[in-house]
Amino acid sequence: MKSKSVQGMDPIGEFYTNHPYPPPIDNLDRARDMWQDENVHRAEFHLFFPDREYRANFDVLIAGCGTWQSAKFAISHPAARVMAIDISPTSLQHTEALKQKYDLANLEVRELPIENVADLDHQFDMIVSTGVLHHLADPDAGLRALRSVLKPDGAMYLMVYAPYGRAGVHMLQEYCRMLGVGTSPQDINDLSAALRELPQHHPLVSMVRGAREALDAGALIDALLNPRDRTYSVPQVYEFLERNDLQLGRWYWQATYSRHCGAIARTPHATRLATLPERDQYVAMELWRGLITNHDLVAQPSNTDSWKVRFDGDSHLNYVPIRRPWTMCMQEGMPPGAAGVLVNQTHLFNDLFMMVNEQQKRLYDAIDGRRTISEILNELGPMLGAREFFEKLWWYDQVVFDTSKERNT
Repeated sequence: MKSKSVQGMDPIGEFYTNHPYPPPIDNLDRARDMWQDENVHRAEFHLFFPDREYRANFDVLIAGCGTWQSAKFAISHPAARVMAIDISPTSLQHTEALKQKYDLANLEVRELPIENVADLDHQFDMIVSTGVLHHLADPDAGLRALRSVLKPDGAMYLMVYAPYGRAGVHMLQEYCRMLGVGTSPQDINDLSAALRELPQHHPLVSMVRGAREALDAGALIDALLNPRDRTYSVPQVYEFLERNDLQLGRWYWQATYSRHCGAIARTPHATRLATLPERDQYVAMELWRGLITNHDLVAQPSNTDSWKVRFDGDSHLNYVPIRRPWTMCMQEGMPPGAAGVLVNQTHLFNDLFMMVNEQQKRLYDAIDGRRTISEILNELGPMLGAREFFEKLWWYDQVVFDTSKERNT
C-alpha cells in the first residue's frame, strides 16, 4: 500500500516498505529480562549524561525506528515516553504488532519523515537515530530537523556508515549496478550464490571477519541493493555535526578510536599519537584500524557546557563507576601474574582487552554501581595506580562514570 507522497517521491521509502530492515522479530522477552537490572539502566544513562543524577522518566525519539528498535527501547525503559517515527508503513506495522503484543502504553508510533519531525511539536531528552541519516537525500536537513527538537541539555545517539571498512560494500554495490541485479527472489538467490564464491581476499570478506558463509544476500540486501547511502570519515563526522550546531560528546565504543587501547598502545607510535590534538588522534586511529564500518557516537548541542570525564587532580575520586552490561572477566588459562582478562563482548576488534593483576581485579570486583572511587579505596585500602586503572577501564569501555556527585561537591 502506498501511504504518503513522500514514499512516492523518495525511493528509500519504497525500498524499506518492500524490504523492511532490520528483519522483523516477534519476541522481546530477552531484552525485557536484561533490563531488569537497574545498573544496566544507569550505565546507559550516564554514558549519555555523566554529570546528571540518574532518572528513568525521560522523553526519547527513535527517528527511523525500523521494525522493532523502538518497541525494544519501550519495553526496556517502561518509565520513559518513547516516540517512534519512520516512513516505511511495513516497518511501522511490525512495530505496532510488538506494541500490542507487549502492551507498550509508553510507545507512540507515527509515520513521518525525519525532515518533518518538528510537526510533532515536542522536545526530547534523547534522540536515537542509527543507520538512517546516511540514507536521506539531504542528511544535513535531517540532522538539523532532529537538532530542532532536542532539548538544550539533551543528547543524541547517532550511527552513520564509515568509508574505509565498507570498501567491499561499495565495490559490490557497483558490481550489482553493472549487472542490473534487482531484488526479485531469483536475483537474490543468484547474488547469494555469487557471494559465496567471492575470493577470500575480497574486502567484503574482510568486513565480515573472513566468514564467507555470512555473505548471504538476504542479510546484505540492505547494504548491497539500497538505492542510496553515503559514508562519513572521522573528519566528515565532525564537520557534519558542527555545521548543524552539534558537537561530539564521545564515541559510543571509544576504545576503537583511542590511542590508549589495544595494540597501538604498545607501538612506538603511541607517543607520537599523544602529541596530536584529540580530534586528530581519532582521525589517525580510523586510518590505522582500517575496518571501522560504522561510527556510533553521542552528539550534544554545541553550546553545551558538558561536564567532561577527566582524571586530572582528585576530582575522579567522587566518580561512581558503573560497569557496562557487556563486560566480563575471563579467568581461565591466565599467564603468570595475571588474575583475569576484561573483555567488552561488543567490541569488534580482538586487541581491545585488558589484562588485570590480583590488585586490579579486586578493584574491578568492588565496582557495584553505587560507591564512588573514594569509597571503594577506603574499603580496600590505598592502591598504587588506582587512578590510572579506573581511567583505563573507562577508555576500554568497561565502565561509565556517574560524575554528578563531583559536580555537587
